[in-house]
Amino acid sequence: MSRVIQIALGAFLGFAAAFLIVRSGWLSSSPPAATPAPAPSAASASAPAERFWSEGPIEGEPGEQHSRIAKLALEVAPGIVNVHTSKTVTRQPSPFPGLPPGFPDIFGGRGRRAPQQAPQEFQVPSMGSGFVISPDGYIVTNNHVVAGVDEIRVHFSDGTQAEAKVVGLDPKTDIALIRVEGATERVALRLGDSDAILPGDFVVAIGNPFGLDHTVTFGIVSAKGRELGQGPYDDYIQTDAAINPGNSGGPLLDLSGAVVGINTAVNPQANTIGFAVPINLAKDILPQLRATGSVTRGWIGVSVQAVTPELARALSLDVTDGALVAQVTPGSPAERAGIVRGDLLRSFDGRPVRKLSDLSRSVAATEVGKKVPVELLRDGETKTVEVVVDALDAGAAPRAGGAPGSGAGSLGMRVANLDDELRERLELGDVAGVAVVEVAPDGPAARAGIEPGDVILEADRKPVTNLAEFEASVTAAGDSVLLLVRRAGSTLFIAVTR
Repeated sequence: MSRVIQIALGAFLGFAAAFLIVRSGWLSSSPPAATPAPAPSAASASAPAERFWSEGPIEGEPGEQHSRIAKLALEVAPGIVNVHTSKTVTRQPSPFPGLPPGFPDIFGGRGRRAPQQAPQEFQVPSMGSGFVISPDGYIVTNNHVVAGVDEIRVHFSDGTQAEAKVVGLDPKTDIALIRVEGATERVALRLGDSDAILPGDFVVAIGNPFGLDHTVTFGIVSAKGRELGQGPYDDYIQTDAAINPGNSGGPLLDLSGAVVGINTAVNPQANTIGFAVPINLAKDILPQLRATGSVTRGWIGVSVQAVTPELARALSLDVTDGALVAQVTPGSPAERAGIVRGDLLRSFDGRPVRKLSDLSRSVAATEVGKKVPVELLRDGETKTVEVVVDALDAGAAPRAGGAPGSGAGSLGMRVANLDDELRERLELGDVAGVAVVEVAPDGPAARAGIEPGDVILEADRKPVTNLAEFEASVTAAGDSVLLLVRRAGSTLFIAVTR
């Protein structure tokens, strides 16, 4: 092959190679065009993403996974409300700007005083809970939630609000009745029987703790008949269903959805101890709150004390339950019925009296003017008398006797005759007895509760008018001496064991 033909053939092959490279895009700055994907079919476009988990209830029909508590909370929610209140508070401005109250005294009043300012008024908000008890808008809550406030607004579970007014208050039981007015018919909760519940029964508390509306908590009745030292009508249900500030006035419900208590108090040192007012106690006073705005309680005119084992031995009693009469008010229904000091009251109007609060609540709940039977134990014999209940004076309150005590000489105390100076100092008038002037700190009298200033009226069921009679009665008594003591205008029995 000639040299010319070889050059021509090489040029042709080079041109062909360059042409193919350009056509393939190897020298282009843009990536090669992607090959179009085939269009998805209609079936693959509508199919959901593949699941790799299981769904649905574990067993049974859909919805059965909800507990009875959840269903109960849903059912009663329309009848449970949040109670928002506000109160106007007046604050006196400090004459020293920038200093807290009290600092002016440190400087002896010589600091720079600000111009005289008028007292400042501001609104203090608060909140609680409540529940509707009638379709026409009556709502139960706590007295401490609404007493003394300027405005009450009730928030319902559907988001609506309404202004409420106080209908009646009862500070002694911490129960209040308020009402929202309007054409709307309210969903009312049913009231149950708090006497029928037992410790261990399941209960549900619903309310507005810390502003968290319609909070549901669950627990049991821990105890019944708790006394918290709030007064003679204490009879609280204890529960471990969580109750917190803001729950006050809300319902404590049994598993049927009926209200058995009004959530009222907590033990601040524990997070599982809450207290509710029994709904049966509320039932006794709600009609009066609606009718008159307050409560008129019954009164029979006795001061009573518990029967301790020492008192039972001294009085030859084979029981320690009941209320021992320590004093009868002159001219009272009890005196007219023939009740005397030393009687042991066992039942009132057919209701057993096992402890002092049983009597207080039974008498208080009795209609004024009603004649009721009272069963009592006197000198080992059971008697029944009839008492016509009177109205408790608004300034009076039933009294309970104090702790046991009494003594002299062998009892660890010193007594003296009542002279004119003692009578005047102790405001005794013509009371006959002997005065306790000294009590040994570790003696039997001190352990029993005798205090200097007590006046001993009887020893071993015998009246004493002077020191000689007292010493004779104490000497003749056995190991235990029963004393009748006058203290602060009231009398009580005290048994002192040597």
